[in-house]
Amino acid sequence: MTEDSICSIRESYGVNQIITGEYDRTLSAECSNGVFVGAETGEVCVFRGIPFAKPPVGELRWKAPVPVEDDSTVREAYYNGKTPIQTEWPSEQASYYPRGEDCLYLNIWKNNSDKTEKKPVMVFLHGGSYGWGGTADPMYDGKNFVSKQTDIILVTVGYRVGLMGFVDLSYFEGGKDFPDAPNLGILDQIEALRWIKKNISAFSGDPENVTVFGESAGGGSVSILPIVSQAKGLFRRVIAESGSVALTFSKEECRDFSRRLMRESGTKSMSELMSLGEEDLLRINEKLNEYNNFPQRDGRIIPLDPYLPYKNGGTTHCDILIGTNSHEMNYWIGEIGGVIPFRLSIPIKFENDLKKLPPADKKRINKFMSSMKGHSMWKMARFYDEVMFRLPAIEQAQYHAENGGKAYMYYWTVPSKLPLRKACHAVELAYVFGNLEETIYTGEIADEALSDTVMQMWTNFARTGDPSADDLRWEQYDTKKRATMVISDEPHAENDVFGERRRLLSPLLSHMINPSYSTLDYNVPFVRKAVVKSLAIVAGIAGVALLAAKAINKNK
Repeated sequence: MTEDSICSIRESYGVNQIITGEYDRTLSAECSNGVFVGAETGEVCVFRGIPFAKPPVGELRWKAPVPVEDDSTVREAYYNGKTPIQTEWPSEQASYYPRGEDCLYLNIWKNNSDKTEKKPVMVFLHGGSYGWGGTADPMYDGKNFVSKQTDIILVTVGYRVGLMGFVDLSYFEGGKDFPDAPNLGILDQIEALRWIKKNISAFSGDPENVTVFGESAGGGSVSILPIVSQAKGLFRRVIAESGSVALTFSKEECRDFSRRLMRESGTKSMSELMSLGEEDLLRINEKLNEYNNFPQRDGRIIPLDPYLPYKNGGTTHCDILIGTNSHEMNYWIGEIGGVIPFRLSIPIKFENDLKKLPPADKKRINKFMSSMKGHSMWKMARFYDEVMFRLPAIEQAQYHAENGGKAYMYYWTVPSKLPLRKACHAVELAYVFGNLEETIYTGEIADEALSDTVMQMWTNFARTGDPSADDLRWEQYDTKKRATMVISDEPHAENDVFGERRRLLSPLLSHMINPSYSTLDYNVPFVRKAVVKSLAIVAGIAGVALLAAKAINKNK
């Protein structure tokens, strides 16, 4: 990000005030917790910073969200709520907006020129590895979206992330009183959906036609919501972009973050943790953000086997559109500082995952690696594309379809123009929102015609449950044809994309391979070989130096 972009994001901050005098009633919406007055640009009216839960501060810190109280006060809805506590990070633009604990707010866009009654509602949940992100990110601004899709009500939701949203506090004295802490971000999303169900009609939205959609952690969230009992009846459809129930952790995988929190905070009890100030939390988070947890498969909110509800027909109450990008992992070339750190880190992760598997599954992986061309780094990247992204999406879709649910599958191949990124994670976002000049992932201004097509697909699905657009007929996914929309420069349908890879690697999904890396063991072949090679180089240099010294002494 440029300094100008950072300044622009920071300077957009403001605090919504109570309105005591006259206001434009055509730009207002009367909700259960107040009358909110938005701002209009052209035909689009946006309401920013509407609270959907009580601020999770004081005694409510690390507690499940509490519904807002009824109120009739008239308030501005001009400014975003604060970004959740997180560390500033270049690819997460919302992290440069003011951050804080009081972050449970949502934004709503509507097109006032469209007089459709009971408009379809689309609720977006941002990504950010469950440790970053927020509604202030300009990528998620809805103006262009509802300017073109005039009958859609678009909502973006803020939820707790990282240290405040996904932390297992059971290891702290008194932690048993905070049982929801490992999944608070998911519960925040559910509370937002409850508010929307109750109030969206005030914005001309249809509370019975709500689609939740999200990318990365947002895609994981909207994959989790259908299997959480508290979320039943709050939405009708799901669009999951590059996220699935595979993006979850076991209790064991969450333990390391808790231990790090103890060390960095110098606390062992909840009373000590609760006494920390917001500035303390921001400082501690600077040390912890790279070790963030994903939602925990706690067996209470999220099942220990999150695929099981899909397999048992527990998700057929909603329609699902799901897909991934062809080169998901290439996104992290930028995140970790370039291709050299990527080349050094991915083998360590790969060998850690490999050594946990039984011999039969190791043979599957070896067969896959042998079938791929190019450097081993790229082979490993394509392996993770499959087991962490594409195959989990397919697993959800096929179980959903086998039980009579309506499912659609896509595969995104339109590349980024950033070096080596190809069709990486998050590259589709500018197209989906129509924010073509947001080039942080695309590398250049996105193609408007393709963006229009993608927007039409997404919104058609929200309207009717069928994403077909213009001449592009999109068939439902099933286990016979496995029809998939390949979103390329010329979108087209294919059956069973990379079927051999699917058949070879699908059995690995039972191992729940995920992006957890906080407890990686560096005693793996790649590191040992690198150490030996480095020592050999050092020894070689030392040997040359010794010979040179002898030659010099000989000639004296």
